[in-house]
Amino acid sequence: MTKNTGIQGRSDDRKQSPSVLDNFRPLLLDVAVPLGSYYLFKDGFGMSTFAALAWSSVVPAVRTLWGLARERKVNGLAGLILVVNVVSLLLSFVSGDPRLMLAKDSGISSTVAIGILVSVRLGKPMMTAGMKPFLVKGDAAKEAAWERLMSGAVAGSTDFRRKERAFSVVWGLALLAECLVRVVGAYTIPVDTMVWLGTVIMVGAIGIAIVISGGLAVGPMEGMLAAEVEAEVEAEDSTAEAPVAAVAA
Repeated sequence: MTKNTGIQGRSDDRKQSPSVLDNFRPLLLDVAVPLGSYYLFKDGFGMSTFAALAWSSVVPAVRTLWGLARERKVNGLAGLILVVNVVSLLLSFVSGDPRLMLAKDSGISSTVAIGILVSVRLGKPMMTAGMKPFLVKGDAAKEAAWERLMSGAVAGSTDFRRKERAFSVVWGLALLAECLVRVVGAYTIPVDTMVWLGTVIMVGAIGIAIVISGGLAVGPMEGMLAAEVEAEVEAEDSTAEAPVAAVAA
């Protein structure tokens, strides 16, 4: 009986413990697949920009419609990527002026940035889907601690949720600033220079966002998760010891 109980317990733990792939699945389906398929269609299959954008919109469109039909809510990441693709499709008709062609690329960054900031305002920060896997790492105890802190049921919940929102705000502002800098650069810096400098600006904005959001949100949240896991273990130990002490008395 003891062996069966142990096996059952381990089996339950495996069912309750989400794998890293489980945590990353929404990010992969909603972001990586559309972006990867765009470059595959455009560079690998030689499709036009318009055709590549259209075909890469299929997955986020299906995910958005499925969320509306099944869960009666919009899939945030899939919806955002779909909006970005639609904006890109519209901007793909703009041609002729090389400076305008450089500036229009910033429209994608600004759309993503605005979407992220709006999601924070609505209380559903979009960047959480990308941050959470790095914090919980597929660990059942950390996953449970995350849910407790997000629910507001334990001490530190308010600060934890504030940090969660701050993470998305940093990324939204970084992408918005990157957009503004690239637009200004497109009309003030020589075109040949801006062609490569635009990439440098984008990478720099991402690097700055990683550093600031890491210190402002990721690091502190990781510490809060660890503290909550430890507190839960201590509470369980105290509960288990209480009957023993009562019997001894």
